[in-house]
Amino acid sequence: MRERIVITGMGVISAIGNNASECLDALQQHRSGIAPMRYLRSVHHEFPVGEVKLSCEEMIQQLEASPSCHGTSLGALSRTSLMGAIAVDEALHSARLRDCDRAALLSGTTVGDMDQIENCYDDCNHNADRCKYIATHSCGTSTEGIAECFPGQFNLVTTLSTACSSAMNAIQLGAKLIESHRAQVVVAGGSESLTRYHLNGFKSLMILDQEPCRPFDDTRAGLNLGEGAAYLVLECERHALDRGCRPLAVLSGAGNRCDAFHQTASSSNGEGAFLAMSEALETARLQPSDIDYINAHGTGTPNNDASECEALRRLFGSQVPPFSSTKPFTGHTTSASGAIEAAFCIMALEHQFLPVNLNWAKPMRDGLRLVTSATPSKAIEHIMCNAFGFGGNDSSIVISKYGKKV
Repeated sequence: MRERIVITGMGVISAIGNNASECLDALQQHRSGIAPMRYLRSVHHEFPVGEVKLSCEEMIQQLEASPSCHGTSLGALSRTSLMGAIAVDEALHSARLRDCDRAALLSGTTVGDMDQIENCYDDCNHNADRCKYIATHSCGTSTEGIAECFPGQFNLVTTLSTACSSAMNAIQLGAKLIESHRAQVVVAGGSESLTRYHLNGFKSLMILDQEPCRPFDDTRAGLNLGEGAAYLVLECERHALDRGCRPLAVLSGAGNRCDAFHQTASSSNGEGAFLAMSEALETARLQPSDIDYINAHGTGTPNNDASECEALRRLFGSQVPPFSSTKPFTGHTTSASGAIEAAFCIMALEHQFLPVNLNWAKPMRDGLRLVTSATPSKAIEHIMCNAFGFGGNDSSIVISKYGKKV
């Protein structure tokens, strides 16, 4: 009998809250964090965004006040690293991990420290040191910055970059490290900040909406970008119980597939999404009818939402479970989205509610049960969470209520 991988802690910071408790309250009160940009220095104020409601200076002050965070020059960290450190700090505290409980840190990001890089880009032609900085600054630097905030805590640090599935793939890799006995405890998730590079790139794809996004609505016109970070603490059930920690939930299944259909678009039949969800169900040893809610990728773009719905129909047939996208709350946090939304799924399991699909008004088509009420029709035991990346790198996990046999 295989040993279960459990989730013993989580930390999250997003446009709807600076910690898990604040995010939970916003989800339950249907309070969106999408707003005009405040911190990002861009000329494109026509696009609303999901910014974390803290300046970098305020994040530094918060970390300086934490007894767990020490050992680095916080002022040198990027916004991505600062948000990541705040979420990791909360996750470590939530799981009651101490400095002596060495862990692996796996972080997903794509933009990385781009907020720092683009601020010195204009000086590149006049300053050789600046140019050298740009050439050597990989996205993994942001993960190293997070780890340096917690000296002695992590014995393995690595970065995953698979676009919008990055953080979820970090979670899946963390589970594999535990199953193969290469790690006892893993802190896995992702962090992504808003940058001009980020915003302009999505603008060039013509998939940004100037209004609050409306996933799965027939009038949907694109996504709102967001930022944030979230990390889950993973360990085998026996290890968690031996150290006196009651798990929050079970990571019961995981799937990843890459259909390589297109650099950015999803296939019309949702092949990659279908295969990833199928594998997540198979590894969880569950039937489609066992899934009580799906936190969909649901970006609000015409292509993604149609493709994801087709994948849901292929897997669940006429009995698609209630599903919703939480991106109208946070914006699309890209590489961090899989971890942020996994944290929301844990909250839904713990507090037995369904995150509603904000801004939804006009159905795309009949037959799919989009969540419009937070009250579930039955007890929630198993939740599927999707994160689909550019290039068709699609991931899905199943999170189950702890105590439920899976």
